[in-house]
Amino acid sequence: MQRERERERERERESMATYMFMQFMYPSAPVSVTTAMSLITVASLVNGGVSEIRGKNFQYSKFWNMGHKKSTPKLSGQMGMLLVYTPAFLYGLASFGLYPYGGFSFMLLKSALTIHFFKRISEVLFIHKYSGPMFLDIAMVLSVNYFIITANFIHAQYLTLGLQEPSLDLKHVGIVVFLMGQIGNFYHHYLLSKLRNQGDKEYKIPKGGLFNLVICPHYLFEILGFVGVTCIAQTWYALSFALGTAGLLVGRSYATRKWYLSKFEDFPSDVKALILFVF
Repeated sequence: MQRERERERERERESMATYMFMQFMYPSAPVSVTTAMSLITVASLVNGGVSEIRGKNFQYSKFWNMGHKKSTPKLSGQMGMLLVYTPAFLYGLASFGLYPYGGFSFMLLKSALTIHFFKRISEVLFIHKYSGPMFLDIAMVLSVNYFIITANFIHAQYLTLGLQEPSLDLKHVGIVVFLMGQIGNFYHHYLLSKLRNQGDKEYKIPKGGLFNLVICPHYLFEILGFVGVTCIAQTWYALSFALGTAGLLVGRSYATRKWYLSKFEDFPSDVKALILFVF
C-alpha cells in the first residue's frame, strides 16, 4: 500500500513537471530521429566543453598545439572560416523557399538563423584578424556540422506545424534576447579585432566592454543569442542546442582564462571566465 502511494506521488510529480515544460515547449514530435539528434547535439557539445577543460582543445583554436604535424592541405584563416559558415547561411536563405509556409514563428526562426550566419560571415570578411592557417579537413568537418545543425533547427520547427502551441508565447522575448546576443557578440568581437594591427600575431589582454569583468563576454552573448533562438522556436532541439552550446562555451572560456593566466603575469585575477562575478 505504501509503495502504491509512493508510485502515485511519483507519477504526479512527473505529470506536473511535464505540464510545466509544456507551458514553454512544443510537445515532442513523434519522430525518433529528431529526438536522437537533440540528444546527440547536447551530448557532443557538452563533451566538447569538458574536453576544453581537460586541455584537449579544438584544432582551430589558438590553444591547440600548432606544432602538430599534418599533411592535410591548409587554407588561410579567413578562407577556412568562410568555408565553415557559408553553407549554413545558404541553407538559411534557401529555407524560405523550401519551407514557404509555417506562420510567424517559423519565419522568425529562419530569419534568426540566417542573420546569425550572415553576421558570422561579415565578421570573417571585415572584423576578425587571423594569426595562422586552418586545415582543410577541420574546416570541412565544421562546415558540415553547422549545415546539419541549421537543417535540424529548421526541420524540427517544421515538425511542430499543426501541433498544439505552448501556453506561453516567448517569441517576442526571444526576438529581444536574440538581438541582444547578436549585438553584444559583434561588439566584443570588434573590440578583440582592435587589439592587433594587420600582420601582428602577438596576443594581448582584451580591454573595454565586459572584458574588464569576464575574459569571454563574446561567448556569454553567443549563449544569450541561442537562448533567444530557443525562445523563438520553443522546440526541444533548440533547447538542446542552447544547453549544449552553453556547456561547450563554459569549457572553452575556462580554457581561455587559464591560457591568459599562463601567458600574462599581470592578468587581473578578479576577471572571471564567462559569468560576471561568478565563474
